[in-house]
Amino acid sequence: MTDTSEKIDYSKTLNLPQTDFPMRAGLPQKEPELVARWQKMSLYKRLREDAKGREKFVLHDGPPYANGNIHIGHALNKVLKDIITRSFQMRGYDSNYVPGWDCHGLPIEWKIEEQYRAKGKNKDEVPVNEFRKECRDFAQHWIKVQSEEFKRLGIEGDFENPYTTMNFHAEARIAGELLKFAMSGQLYRGSKPVMWSVVERTALAEAEVEYHDHESDTVWVKFPVMGENELSGTFVVIWTTTPWTIPGNRAISYSPRIAYGLYEVTGAENDFGPQAGEKLIFADALAEESFAKAKLTYKRLRDVSADELGAITCAHPLKGLGGGYKFPVPLLPGEHVTDDAGTGFVHTAPGHGREDFDAWMDARGQLESRGIDTAIPFTVDDAGYFTKDAPGVGPDREGGPARVIDDKGKKGDANGAVIEALIERNMLFARGRLKHSYPHSWRSKKPVIFRNTPQWFVHMDKDLGDATTLRTRALKAIDDTRFVPAAGQARLRAMIEDRPDWVLSRQRAWGVPICVFADEDGNVLKDEAVNQRILEAFEAEGADAWFAEGARERFLGERAGEPWRQVTDILDVWFDSGSTHTFTLEDRPDLKWPADVYLEGSDQHRGWFHSSLLESCGTRGRAPYDTVITHGFTMAEDGRKMSKSLGNQTFPQDIMNQSGADILRLWVGTTDYWEDQRLGKNVIQTNVDAYRKLRNTVRWMLGSLAHDEGEDVPLAQMPELERLMLHRLAELDAVVRAGYDNFDFKRIIRTLLDFMVIELSAFYFDIRKDALYCDAPSSTRRKASLQVVRTLFDCLVKWLAPILPFTTEEAWLARHPDKESVHLEQFPAVPASWKDDALAAKWRKIRQVRRVVTGALEIERKEKTIGSSLEAAPIVHITDAELREAIGGHDMADICITSGIEIREDEGPADAFRLDDVKGVAVVFARAHGIKCARSWRYTDDVGSDPEFPEVSARDAAALRELRALGRL
Repeated sequence: MTDTSEKIDYSKTLNLPQTDFPMRAGLPQKEPELVARWQKMSLYKRLREDAKGREKFVLHDGPPYANGNIHIGHALNKVLKDIITRSFQMRGYDSNYVPGWDCHGLPIEWKIEEQYRAKGKNKDEVPVNEFRKECRDFAQHWIKVQSEEFKRLGIEGDFENPYTTMNFHAEARIAGELLKFAMSGQLYRGSKPVMWSVVERTALAEAEVEYHDHESDTVWVKFPVMGENELSGTFVVIWTTTPWTIPGNRAISYSPRIAYGLYEVTGAENDFGPQAGEKLIFADALAEESFAKAKLTYKRLRDVSADELGAITCAHPLKGLGGGYKFPVPLLPGEHVTDDAGTGFVHTAPGHGREDFDAWMDARGQLESRGIDTAIPFTVDDAGYFTKDAPGVGPDREGGPARVIDDKGKKGDANGAVIEALIERNMLFARGRLKHSYPHSWRSKKPVIFRNTPQWFVHMDKDLGDATTLRTRALKAIDDTRFVPAAGQARLRAMIEDRPDWVLSRQRAWGVPICVFADEDGNVLKDEAVNQRILEAFEAEGADAWFAEGARERFLGERAGEPWRQVTDILDVWFDSGSTHTFTLEDRPDLKWPADVYLEGSDQHRGWFHSSLLESCGTRGRAPYDTVITHGFTMAEDGRKMSKSLGNQTFPQDIMNQSGADILRLWVGTTDYWEDQRLGKNVIQTNVDAYRKLRNTVRWMLGSLAHDEGEDVPLAQMPELERLMLHRLAELDAVVRAGYDNFDFKRIIRTLLDFMVIELSAFYFDIRKDALYCDAPSSTRRKASLQVVRTLFDCLVKWLAPILPFTTEEAWLARHPDKESVHLEQFPAVPASWKDDALAAKWRKIRQVRRVVTGALEIERKEKTIGSSLEAAPIVHITDAELREAIGGHDMADICITSGIEIREDEGPADAFRLDDVKGVAVVFARAHGIKCARSWRYTDDVGSDPEFPEVSARDAAALRELRALGRL
């Protein structure tokens, strides 16, 4: 037969990978195309249609605030939610995601007020509903902007029908929930000290406050002991970081557990304050520090018992200022008093502190029996000015009332006015400055004050008629809830255990009103007919109906002539968001109540998790969720908080534009999101590098599958290596499913990345390239390998789809151009028959031997002794009987990708290559013998044995003959 070898281009006879799936991802360009494709094909609706009749899995979206572009925290949050909903959808659930937005509240009001000021308009001169409409329009604009940004991240959900707290139906349902609290007697009007923002002119809840360092004036103040007793003529000394609260002082608290003593000043080095001979009472543990601060020398005279303290009263240190403060100041025992700092005595101003208020109220009956007026004064108004209840520093003060904080959040002159008055009366023991953690509004970032005001509250400890209280219900609900991570449970429980009554009222305009009528004493009108009229109006017109002209008469109807007052405060926005479960989970037939999962940042233990829990427990007796998942905050790469001033912010828009949303999503999937995470250029590059490896693995599979004809080989007829890969898929299936169940995405990504890079690219694919490229079409080995690659592709792409929706969609369509979307698929069903632990144990030993061989060849490659491992035919010395048994019957040259291999049962020479962690294996390098096959590049002794194809091995010649018979050559 004629020699035709010169006419053959052997590279064209190989089944080399062929794919249009590009190595360079081009995600910033490709991803928007896929978003457009999903919208055009109505992917969300297709998902809902496919899921009809399945068990529902519902993750309820905590609503972001609609007032600006999304930031990295939004991106982390939404991607985590998307991963969860997609993973459950692809595991046989109807996992519907309905995005939502929080639309009411102060930040939007501020934006509109800023616009007014820029135009010279006065908010108070604009009809309230006109102002509210501008707030509504502002929120609607940002909902649209954020929707597009979330979709660009690959978030799949009902963006055409989201929930918003300003939707008319939502406002009606929020009002309805409030009325449930009112009708059950849980809502009440009370006068209590609440955190008050002077800048924002409204009360704040704990969830709206954050703590920052703040430098305060500190004062030690003397209170003269009154009456005829052994302590007459002495002084009780208190310490406070809020001198402006002294006009509100009505008592001094002490602790029966603390040891107190009477001290006498023996020498003074100060310009004001105590002089020699003055006698003062201190906690013994704090006396030395206090006297040192005042630059005094002293001696201790005797003990002062708790009984003595409880029997005395003091004069107010400002007595006579402005003709006021002439009332007695009693001493009250208090559990909150310690001797950790200060003097051991706590200045008690019931209008300016929760513990002060509680101590005053607990002693109220006893004080009234002693003829003491227990009314709590209103010493500071909503703008931070002293009132007439603060004589001498209030309106009667020359030049006008002193102010605690001004409109910009700066310190006013109140502290100075009080300190000056104390010095004039010789009632200041010492003064100083202290930097400490202090509450600030999380919106304005300005300090807040504690101020006694009439507000609307929900009882935490009132019996609800079934021997439970809102607090006990909430604590039980916490115990019944799964928390991920588990530490969240203790955190939320501690907050509920210690929290005061829930203050609901805000003195603003944009929100759902506290739509109740009350008499002058705060008693709420309980009339179902009135409530029904309110709810029907809200459903049709929204909460604007409450502020419309004639609203009082409209809602009261025939009771309009009665002296009911229409409340004009609005609800805390946390009540709004805490009620979202009612108008989404309960009212939407495509969802269910309670939700399977709530997921938000860890700050929401005091926010959305908290308010949702209280709202639902107050009206339904249990939490609206079964599982609470929390994530940490995203920090800069150096661990510092991201901030504009530091210039260390990372924006999701920049990552998507430069690298792609899937890179951002890969970071989310690999990070330990339960803790604070770090993000910056280096972290992004690390994920780009990992993504490139992952993508190249997928690309190689796609290229190899271009030659797949879909033939299957029965499991029993497969080579061991293919059965090993199927076993690994069975193991991975359990890891992946457990990871998604436990919301542990980093374990999934890490496991799959390691598998794709280490076990596939560097092991299985490396070994099987020869068979896939060179074996004849009829080769069982080649068919089995293609079948396994096909299965690997199917499993890996589907498992990764919830985390990398763009890349997996691109890969899926490259493989299945006739199919609609990988996101309409289900996770693969992995047969139990694939699991083969004995085979896996055997191959672990084979791979140990292989590792020693490849290690030895790598040295030769680095020294340029060889260029390819196919140039080698190493001698492998194995003394370990188990390893020899494991490799028996296997073509170790094929497994080690060499042209030959010799196995010997001896120790091998001393200079042989060994690995410390693989005992009993030594490798000596030897060159391959024979002739290099022009097609497979292996060195064999049978090259030229087939005269028709004299340049190739017998195996390759047979493959070429078969290709010719099929017309492929």
